[in-house]
Amino acid sequence: MINEPSVDALIRKLGKEEEPASRYELCVVVAKRTRQIIEQMQSAGVTELPGKQKEIVLACQEIMNGKVTAVHD
Repeated sequence: MINEPSVDALIRKLGKEEEPASRYELCVVVAKRTRQIIEQMQSAGVTELPGKQKEIVLACQEIMNGKVTAVHD
């Protein structure tokens, strides 16, 4: 279970004040970014992230740091 960053903090960061993100949207964005990270690791021949960090945690941290955003069509 991911405790930090919290789900509420991720939702606030992912959304905008006039259009907040939903939990579903957060789930989709995190899942897509996690798959991208795994694919990048496989193509680079990396088997493990530093500190045995999980890919999903890295994806959540990237959202909190503003490196990943949701694009609305």
